[in-house]
This record gives sequence, C-alpha cells and structure tokens, in this order.
Amino acid sequence: MDILAVMKKRRSVRKYQDKQIDRADLEKIIEAGLYAPNAGGGQRARIVAVRNKALAEKIGRLNLACFDRSRLAGGHVSSEQPSNIDDPTIKNGFYGAPTVCVIFGPKNFLYSIPDAFCCAENMVLEAANLGIASCIVARGEETFDNEAGRELWKEWEIPDTDTARCFVILGYCDGSYPQIKPRKENRFLMIDEEEE
Repeated sequence: MDILAVMKKRRSVRKYQDKQIDRADLEKIIEAGLYAPNAGGGQRARIVAVRNKALAEKIGRLNLACFDRSRLAGGHVSSEQPSNIDDPTIKNGFYGAPTVCVIFGPKNFLYSIPDAFCCAENMVLEAANLGIASCIVARGEETFDNEAGRELWKEWEIPDTDTARCFVILGYCDGSYPQIKPRKENRFLMIDEEEE
C-alpha cells in the first residue's frame, strides 16, 4: 500500500478487543518510530513498549486521572469512537488497548515534543499498514507525576533528564473500523512561482 493510502486509511481507535498484538508486529512499529524525523538527527526519543494488558490498564488510569477538562478546546470528538472528552464514564485514558508505547524525550530540549510526535506518527502509520488499530494519546508528563508513575519511571531506568511526551496505544479494533472522514475545506494555501 502506498504511504498516502495508509495515511488516509488510518483512524484513531478507542475501542479495543481483548487480544494482544504480536511481538514481531510491535517490533516493526517501534522500528518505524525509531526512523522518524528528529531535530538535528539527534535521535533523542526513547520508547518503552508495554505489551502487558494489566500494566497498560494501570498506566491508562494514571493518564486519565490527570485529565483537566477545563483545558479543552472542543466538546466532541466522535460518536463512533468516543473519547474521554465525549464520555466521562471512561476510566482508562488508553481505552483498554492491550499495548501502549510510552515515548520519552529530553525535558529541556526545544524540539523534544515535535520529535516525540513525529515518532508517534511513524508508529501509527506502520500499525495501520500492519492492520493494527492505534491512537496517539497526550498527557505524558502528567501521567507519571505521582508516586505510582515515579515507581515505573525508576523501574524502567528513565533518566531524570527525560520526560514522557506522549503515548501510542495499539491493539485490534472492537467493532467496525472507523470510516474516513471528509476533509474540511479551505485548510491550505498554495503560492506558485510567478509565470513570466
């Protein structure tokens, strides 16, 4: 499948089957993340892959515990694949996905956040290419800003100079895979060279 077709096919999934993804597929997804564009070629993003449903659930609850509804820019995400914005009864920021990848980056590096999200984008595109559902989730720093989060940080031997930037959740879609949404109009401007 060509890359534009993968981009058009990929959707954010928030309903997952109780079925773990294959380790070999996870390794390909991680490899895609490691080949993401990164500032100055510094390769500073670090990935911790949790292929353990119980631990993914625990981290997902920590992620949602820090969710601040007062900072929302919009009030509705999806009826088909509701987010915790749409449904306050959801108690897991990872929606029951059996695998989660935590993407870390340096705390005090200007391009740490863009690097992490480029890494995440590559990962969800490779997941779509492999037929695996995914979603990028934010609130990285806040998720680990508590005793349980700091214990995981220590166990994983993450340096104090790094911070969690975002997450990629992975699994198999429960129900119908979301359809492509039409693109909004007037979202780009093209300026051509002047013709002589």
